[in-house]
Formats: sequence, structure tokens, C-alpha cells
Amino acid sequence: LFLAVCAVGIGGTFQYGYNVSIINAPTQHIHRFLNESWTSRYHKELNPDLLTFLWSVIASIFSLGGLCGALIGGSMAIRLGRKGALLMNNIIAILASILMGISFPTGLFELLIAGRFLIGINSGIGICVQPLYIGEVAPKHLRGAMAMGSSIFLTGGILTGQIIGLRELLGGETYWPLLLSSSCFPAFAQLVFLPWFPESPRYLLIDRGDELSCAKALKQFHGSSEYRREMEDIQRECFVLDGEKPKKPWQLFTDRGVRWQLITVIVMTMGQQLSGINAIYFYATYIFEQAGISAEKIPYVTLGTGACECLTALTCGLLIDYVGRRYLIIGGYLLMTLWSIVLTFSLTYQELYSWVPYVSMTSIFAFILSFGLGPGGITNTLTAELFIQSSRPAAYMIGGTISWISFFTIGMLFPFIVNGLKQYCFLVFLLECSLVAAFIFLVIPETKNKSFLEIKKEFHKLNFGRNT
Repeated sequence: LFLAVCAVGIGGTFQYGYNVSIINAPTQHIHRFLNESWTSRYHKELNPDLLTFLWSVIASIFSLGGLCGALIGGSMAIRLGRKGALLMNNIIAILASILMGISFPTGLFELLIAGRFLIGINSGIGICVQPLYIGEVAPKHLRGAMAMGSSIFLTGGILTGQIIGLRELLGGETYWPLLLSSSCFPAFAQLVFLPWFPESPRYLLIDRGDELSCAKALKQFHGSSEYRREMEDIQRECFVLDGEKPKKPWQLFTDRGVRWQLITVIVMTMGQQLSGINAIYFYATYIFEQAGISAEKIPYVTLGTGACECLTALTCGLLIDYVGRRYLIIGGYLLMTLWSIVLTFSLTYQELYSWVPYVSMTSIFAFILSFGLGPGGITNTLTAELFIQSSRPAAYMIGGTISWISFFTIGMLFPFIVNGLKQYCFLVFLLECSLVAAFIFLVIPETKNKSFLEIKKEFHKLNFGRNT
């Protein structure tokens, strides 16, 4: 089971974290490349406004690709199977790597844009299908810890991208095309390792009706003595579904039986993206400068933020099946609310006392730790747990779409929010975090050690009223 999580993670959420992270290092080199290729093609200088526009297209087209990937990920998981969709997804990553790698020697910046779009599609599919596969192969007593594999590989991807993007490695002027095309390595790794693991047993029995392959897969995952209990659980769910076909995303919006589960996924996904974690990374460089860290050393301190996220994802993975989902996610949002208050005050009085920048710096790391311990990891886990087999792929498509739209929106609006509100922007995030915490406290039941059918029963009262 552990090796299966590694095999799906390396080409899944790892790619998302890695490709979000590596684009920051070669910013200046890409600007120079755009200028040079434009001059050699049109024999005139590139207008500064057009340069800004081209750079913003290169940076933001990734999220547009991610949105497209989220929209097709669920359908791929139904048609090709969870494992088949992940394997096919690597072809997109390899094609994207080739396009980004040859953009510099050919002088075609359009290939760089196309490559970023394709790697966005790859990330969108990976974020949708990987948690789906892990959630379906995990036994219920390990489901939380295994589902955290998505978050661990995502934060591991961010940290790896930050390390490889250092100027001493591939972040220098000579090697930046190699840096952008290096996402082919995780894709090749998954193509080598994933075929050794079976398809999701739930998919094999419920969607394909193949009981023999399901039993074989369960024996491989859970051992020949333990697999029967999991088999019975899948058979019960199969009996309840009674041949029901996988639903389309729009069908979930009209299905009263999943109304509150869907509202929960939408609120949690938006809450995760709009929680202020992007603001923290935006302010990090400024706060590190105020604390007296030289500009050359800031990339190394930024590694600390990536290491922080990775550490909390691992900690959350160890705690989730003991503490439960509710306590961790509510606690995470409440701690983020507290650190938003501290940051608002410390940024306001940043220049008043010499020790205040260090309070801001501590708050940044504490905010990242709080995010990783709760919202960062548990949002995806709960999406897998709140739905039964027929609704789960569609739920991930909806959750993924909301996530990428929120990611794109915050990227577009965030500079205006910061310019308008300055440090008081954290008051907006404070309100958002406290409202999401209140919603989770009032609506979401604890899902620890419960089967998908038991969780469905918990929501029955909310969806149909107390009397049914």
C-alpha cells in the first residue's frame, strides 16, 4: 500500500507542486529570452507592457490547463480506469517537457506557452485521479494516512522545485530550459513503477463487474488473510448502488442525496485556495528583507517555507487516523485566523521596533504549519470520503474545477487586494478562515474509521431532514 501511494504520487500531485514551484526561479532568464527572440524575429525591441503580458500568460496559462485537466480527469478515470488515466497522463507531461525544452534553442516562446498549458492539464488530471485511486485502495483504518500521500507528494514537489531551481543547480541562466523540461523525470518514473500495481479494486468490481480481478487486487494490497473484510465492504456498496452508472458532474447538482456533501466540497475547496496562503508567499520576501536577510540568501530561507509545508503534511499523515479529520481541519483554520491577527499587527508596526520583523517571520512559518496541518491536507481526503463510488469521480471534477478557478481568480485579484488593503488584506483572510471553521464545525461529521456507506448515512439527516 505504501509503495502504491509512492507510485501514484510521483506522477500525480508531485507534478503539480513541482511545476508551480520551478517557474519562479528562471523569471529573469525567461524575460531575457522573450526580449531576444522578439528582437531577432521582428528586428525591434519588445514593448515593456507586451513583455509583462507575455510573462503573465506563461505564468497563468498553467492554471487554465489545470482547469481543463480537472474537467476531463473524472471522465478519464471512468473510461480508462484510475490506473489507466494516470498512465496516460504521463504522455501529456512528456510532450509538455519536450515543448518547453526546445523553446529556447528554436527561439519559439509560443512552445513555452503550449508546454506550460499541457503541464497544467497534466497537473489538473493528476490532482483529480490520484486521490481517487488512493481513497479507493485504502482500508478504512488507514484511509486518512494514505490519502495524505497526495498532500505529502504535492509539498514534496514544491520543495524539490525550490531546491532544483537554485542558481547553483538548474536555476542559472544556462540551464533554465532543462529546469522547465525536468518534469519528464517524474512522468518516466511513474510509467516504470505504476504498472506493477493493480487497478482500484472498487473500480474493478463496482464499475466493471469483475469480481475475480477485484479479489486478486485486494489480495495484493491487503494480504490473503485480510482481504475478505474489504471485499465484503465493496460488495455491500455494490449492492446498494444496484448497477447505478457513474454520474456526470451536473447530475450531482440535482441529486438531493449528495446536496450537503457537494456544498461541503465547494466550501472547503474555495476555503483552501482563498485562505491567505498565497498572500503569505507574496509577503515572505518582503518580510525576510525587513528581518535583515540579504537578497542573495532569501531563496535559501524560502526553502524553509517549502520544508515547513512538507513537514506538516507528514505530521498530518501520522495524526489523521488518530486525531480525526474534524479536529485537524477546524484547528488548522482557527490557528490560521490567530496568525492572521498577529501578522496584521506585526506588519503594521514593522518599523517601530527592531524585533517586530522577527515576529512577522515567525508568524509566516506558523501560518504555513497551520495550513499544512489542516486545510492543506485534509480537504482532498474528505472529498474521497464524502461520496460513494458512483458520485466520487464527478465530485473530484467539481472540486478540481472550483480549486483551479479559485487559484486563477486569486492570482488575478490578489495584487489589487494587496495594493488596496496593504497588510490589512489579512483581515479578509481572517474572516474567511473563521467562517470556514464555523461551517465545518456545524456541518461535517467525523469520518474516521467509517465506511463510505456509513458516512452517507451521516449526511442523510442533513440532506432529507430529520423526519426521514
